Amino acid sequence: MATIDGTQLSQTIQAKTAEMIRLCEGLDDETSSRSPSGRWTPKQIITHISGPDGIGFMPAIRRILEQDTPRIDIVAEDPFFTDRRAQMSMKELIAEFVQEYAKIAGFLEHASEEQLVRKAHIPLFKDTPLGEHPTLAAFISALAGWHLDFHINHMKEVLQTLKKT
Repeated sequence: MATIDGTQLSQTIQAKTAEMIRLCEGLDDETSSRSPSGRWTPKQIITHISGPDGIGFMPAIRRILEQDTPRIDIVAEDPFFTDRRAQMSMKELIAEFVQEYAKIAGFLEHASEEQLVRKAHIPLFKDTPLGEHPTLAAFISALAGWHLDFHINHMKEVLQTLKKT
C-alpha cells in the first residue's frame, strides 16, 4: 500500500470543506430547513457530516491513536440533527462543520506515518473495500473523501430540487 501523507489528506479536507461552503453560500434558513420528499434538508446534511452533536469525529480519531485497534461503532445515515442544532441557523451549522474539519485537517498536518497506519475495528466497514480493520489514514480518507463527496453531491441534488419548487 502506498504511503498516505497527512498533508495530502489535510488538503483534501480543506478542498472538500471549501466546496461545501460554496454550495451553501446565500442559502437562507427557510430554504435550508426544507427538503424534497424522502430527502434530508440542507441543515440535516450539514449536521450529518459534522458528526455527533458536541462531539464530532475527533474523539474517534483520538481513540485510534490512544488504543490498540479500538472498536468504533458508526451509525449509518444518522443526521445527528438534535434539538440544539435544529435551533441553529444555517450559517451557524456551516461554522460548526468548518470547525470540525479544521480540527481534523490541523491534526493531519502534523500526523506521523506511525499514527496514520494505526488500525481501528469498524464493523460497519466490514463489507466495504476498507474492510473491518482500516488504518486511521483510510478511515479519515473515507470520511474526508468518499463521504464528503457523497454529501456534496447529495447537497447539489437537494438544492437543485428545492430551486424547482
